[in-house]
Amino acid sequence: MTMAQFFSIHPDNPQQRLINQAVGILRQGGILVYPTDCSYALGCQIGDKAAMERIREIRQVDERHHFTLVCRDLSEIAQYAKVDNRQYRLLKNCTPGAYTFILQATKEVPRRLQHPKRATIGIRIPGNAVVAALLEELGEPILSTTLIMPGESEPLCDPYDIRDRLEHSVELVMDGGCCGMEMTTVVDLTGDEPVLVRKGQGALAPLGLEED
Repeated sequence: MTMAQFFSIHPDNPQQRLINQAVGILRQGGILVYPTDCSYALGCQIGDKAAMERIREIRQVDERHHFTLVCRDLSEIAQYAKVDNRQYRLLKNCTPGAYTFILQATKEVPRRLQHPKRATIGIRIPGNAVVAALLEELGEPILSTTLIMPGESEPLCDPYDIRDRLEHSVELVMDGGCCGMEMTTVVDLTGDEPVLVRKGQGALAPLGLEED
């Protein structure tokens, strides 16, 4: 495999030329490393099974691993997840932000992306200008997972370190500066009440959950 391209992208005003190139790489089956409001993530196109399998290989996770659909806005979420009025109000309150929400998947979500037993999908709307520009240009969610290497507990946060470690595994590393190392707060919304799955960067109060 050829070496990954490396783009230095402005975190607040991303260069459109670089965004266009990044989306072109995604559409050609590429995997990109990109910054979010929490940490760096690995992403590919929703419909690209081969790229998804390569991400599984990089992370060394099995089919039970919950991928996340990174979405532009609430109307895009409704295409891929079943959202009732209560869930919608909660999502509206917490997005964009450092949360991943587990919801029932719609038929738009390929079966291989859903949790094998529960038919759920993780959904996220990050508050990040680079992500917003990528999603606007792509016109659909990015299939994503946090960039944590096998055997490690924290995400990689230095783009140059990421390039050194993944330059033969991905097509593009987008350097948006040093991202944080704290992951999203993961909340299961499939039941009657929100259930905290993982405490991360997102505050619990807007979800009606108590901070420890």
